[in-house]
Amino acid sequence: MTHPTAMALRANLDAGLAALGLDRALAEPLLAYLALLQRWNATYNLTAIRDPEQMVTLHLLDSLALVPHVAGISRLADLGTGAGLPGIPLAIARPDLQVTLAESNGKKARFLREAVRQLGLANARVAESRAEALDEPGAYEAITARALATLAEIIAVGGHLVAPGGRLLAMKGQRPDAELADLPPGWRLQAVHPLQVPGLAAERHLVVVERPL
Repeated sequence: MTHPTAMALRANLDAGLAALGLDRALAEPLLAYLALLQRWNATYNLTAIRDPEQMVTLHLLDSLALVPHVAGISRLADLGTGAGLPGIPLAIARPDLQVTLAESNGKKARFLREAVRQLGLANARVAESRAEALDEPGAYEAITARALATLAEIIAVGGHLVAPGGRLLAMKGQRPDAELADLPPGWRLQAVHPLQVPGLAAERHLVVVERPL
């Protein structure tokens, strides 16, 4: 298999950014993050996806599909962020958004700290902690989680971090109707948005659940 050239990756990312209505100037820091992720992945196994073109679609563009849905939010916690997804792409795209990258795995947290440092992300911080152990009650207008657990499980471990009236933004594949029927008392479904991820044929949905006031 021939690896795509840097030019081909850049072209893919540029096309994806244009499709999402985002500034092409974001391509440079996003590709710097991707290069760092590939380098560390060789040793630390941060993500199962190895192919750079797939990384552009499944990591970068998938995360960036969330950008319109964090409009008006100033503080966000990304729970079980792993290699920084979607938190780091969101922090790159929205310099005015304060992002806490919560990750309990030591190797992944080390990578995150290095990525934040190398990319100069003044608006991102790493919390090496399990979500339930993060002692910041009500500190965030929103929490997000990508393929972490069921909605009820995410709320059980991270719901305390959300300010009253704040939101859980959960990234899902198919519309999770069974999970929606199992929300904890008081938490209210606000919306389910189908997400269009450039280059991805699979279904993606963003579930927005509101914390009671």
